[in-house]
Amino acid sequence: MPRGKFTSHKGRNRRFTNPEELEEERKKEEHQRQWRQQHGESSSEEDDAAAGDKRISEEGSSSEEESTTDEDSPKAKGVSNLIEIENPNRVQKKSKKLTTLSVDGAPEKPQLSRREREEIEKQRAQAHYQKLHAEGKTEQARADLARLAIIRQQREEAQKRREIEKKEKEEAAKQKTALTQKALGKK
Repeated sequence: MPRGKFTSHKGRNRRFTNPEELEEERKKEEHQRQWRQQHGESSSEEDDAAAGDKRISEEGSSSEEESTTDEDSPKAKGVSNLIEIENPNRVQKKSKKLTTLSVDGAPEKPQLSRREREEIEKQRAQAHYQKLHAEGKTEQARADLARLAIIRQQREEAQKRREIEKKEKEEAAKQKTALTQKALGKK
């Protein structure tokens, strides 16, 4: 069998547990479980296994005492049955009835964090600035309006120049056609 990088588990020897070893292990665990029951120590896994065995053996006969003791006092794990402590940080959800809720009372405004308050204030200031800008009351708006007035004036002047040039071209074209007509002898 090659050793190194490309080894496979398929050709190796397999080890099987003897049935005698399994039987001894099971007996040892059963003995430990019984000893723990006698001394009052038991783990939750063993309790579940023991309870399952007990249910199977006592399926036909069940008394009222056993059922009431099982239902009334479930076994507590660890030291929780020795010390009773209530966690002050634990918040239990309390269900509210629809009839007890008051419709009249307006819900209080939730307390906002500093960042949230600053963000809201920033948005309000931005909206206020936009409103003033639209009305033309800010420095930037005044500068923009002055620039727009200059641009409008330049465009009007350019439009007038174009109209004058167009009229001159039309007059030149009329004179040229008139001269050609006169040269041809047509009136």
